Amino acid sequence: MATTSDTPVLDTIAAMTIDSIERCGLDERMLILTRIAALVAMDAPPISYLAHIDPAVKADLTVEQLQDVLVAIAPVVGTARVMAAAGHITKALGFAMAVGESEAEAIAQADARSRSKS
Repeated sequence: MATTSDTPVLDTIAAMTIDSIERCGLDERMLILTRIAALVAMDAPPISYLAHIDPAVKADLTVEQLQDVLVAIAPVVGTARVMAAAGHITKALGFAMAVGESEAEAIAQADARSRSKS
């Protein structure tokens, strides 16, 4: 019997991702680079790249490594897909930065409020 959840699609994707990682022998960097290459090949939207930003940062991926993947797959997937992916990645990074700034601002405001009460 299915369990109820407010986010059944996200829960399913998370479970699939965990299962995939557990069954995969690739190291963190190679796993993320492979997934990014697959996202490019599928012409994935920015939200799909957004889900990979935190794992990419944790795996210490560099911009140069990401660029190398895009260069390597361009002859296979096509330049239009690679350029579209670059735009989607840029949008995802911009959104992630905006969220991070918003969270940092909220933390700073909460800290200021707690100090003013002391």
